Amino acid sequence: MTTTFSQPEPAAERVTSVPILDCRNLSKAFPGVQALDDVSFHLGKGEVLAVIGENGAGKSTLMKVLAGVQTPDRGEIHLDGKAVHLDSVLAAQKHGIALIHQELNLLDNLDVASNLFLGREKTRFGMLDQAAMNADAVSYLQRVGLQISPSDRVSKFSIGQQQLIEIAKALSINARILIMDEPSSSLPAAETNRLFEIVRQLKSEGVSIIYISHRLGEVKELADRVFVMRDGKPAGTLQRDEISHERMVSLMVGRNIKQFYSRTPPKEGSAVLKVTDLVTPAYPEKKVSLEIRQGEVVGIAGLIGAGRTELLRVLAGVDLPLGGTVEVDGKPSHFRHPRDAIRAGLMLVPEDRKDQGLMIEDSVADNMTLPSLGNLAIGGILQNRSEQRKITVEGISSLRIKTHTSKKIVKFLSGGNQQKVVIAKWLGMSPRLLLLDEPTRGIDIGAKEEIYSLMDQLADDGMAILFVSSDLEEVINLADRALVMHEGRIAGELGRDQLTEQAIMSLATGQLA
Repeated sequence: MTTTFSQPEPAAERVTSVPILDCRNLSKAFPGVQALDDVSFHLGKGEVLAVIGENGAGKSTLMKVLAGVQTPDRGEIHLDGKAVHLDSVLAAQKHGIALIHQELNLLDNLDVASNLFLGREKTRFGMLDQAAMNADAVSYLQRVGLQISPSDRVSKFSIGQQQLIEIAKALSINARILIMDEPSSSLPAAETNRLFEIVRQLKSEGVSIIYISHRLGEVKELADRVFVMRDGKPAGTLQRDEISHERMVSLMVGRNIKQFYSRTPPKEGSAVLKVTDLVTPAYPEKKVSLEIRQGEVVGIAGLIGAGRTELLRVLAGVDLPLGGTVEVDGKPSHFRHPRDAIRAGLMLVPEDRKDQGLMIEDSVADNMTLPSLGNLAIGGILQNRSEQRKITVEGISSLRIKTHTSKKIVKFLSGGNQQKVVIAKWLGMSPRLLLLDEPTRGIDIGAKEEIYSLMDQLADDGMAILFVSSDLEEVINLADRALVMHEGRIAGELGRDQLTEQAIMSLATGQLA
């Protein structure tokens, strides 16, 4: 599938003989890991440079070195042609380098102005000058298009607005180089478009941006150049006219993109799930009917707010339906709690894996065996450690989870491996129907390929899979058929030979509903 994006605005100033940032032969090692290995690249004034690579490629370490969080073992960093030593975050900020983390660093119990000037508070006669901070905050907020009160608490605002507050905070230190780490990973489409507008505006003002993202479509839309990393080393650089999805993937993983999607035609199976006139709390006036058969991979497409996640939550027993019937293997089922759905064989991998799918501070083993504890208990009381170890070892092996020990705390795994842990804990319960909500959001292309392969294998073994995805390419290449939702109901169904981006979007926007 080829998707057409608008071309980025020309850089305010193309790279000259003296770039604003020039990194030379940077290397950084941790015990047992060479995170950066002789990395060199440059950044021009007013340029958007995308840095991409799989998890573990070295992107995060490189950004932390540039932001003064870590110091390199070897190599040099030059700003405006002069060597600098960035041995602290403060040192980097003084040179105009600001890092916006994927996990936002705002304090939601403080107001907006206090967050913008945290650690740099304005004072008058030794007292906090709140009026001055509010006045200055307004100018920075307006620069990123936010018409909000600087005296309001951050907790009041959406994730998208908080992302823009982070950018305003970076501008308040007069940032010349803005490093954005997965800035759109938690944003709906409308707020993502607003983010893109801000990036283009800052670029036109001469701000240089290093943009890290797993979303290759937005990289293609925004970037002037793409710098690709693999295993801590530079894998190549693409100029604007060379940027394509296929070339980016090829540099990241060394394989052609066509190898990523491998869908075995489904075998004819019996109906695992039949839903008739189901009414969700989110759309009490709309009814949903669908059927999922054994061995099928069925995608649910639609715009943000179409009711896709809400449907999966009802099917998983998280939310109670307001009406309708659900049959599992031909038998009426009533889910009043997630455990009812689990007993029936319906298990949900939620969209927000960190808050809803994992005990982030616990080990891989504890997470992977949590749903099975009741079945493994000896005499209903004692834990069967032997069976727990067996389930954990099998899960790590079959899903190729990258961890040196099952005792590793989950928060220290990559996003892709965290997602595999969530999936593995339910596979240990032998689901009849696996519900996947945005199964590859925020994970790298290599982990995506492994999850795609797993979905195909599970369906081939007879499991039914119903997945929600905002990635149209994913739906088109993975689904045997797709249900497209619009404002709480299924606007239409598309067979595999009917799946095109245009057909999906026509239904998703109500044009053919």
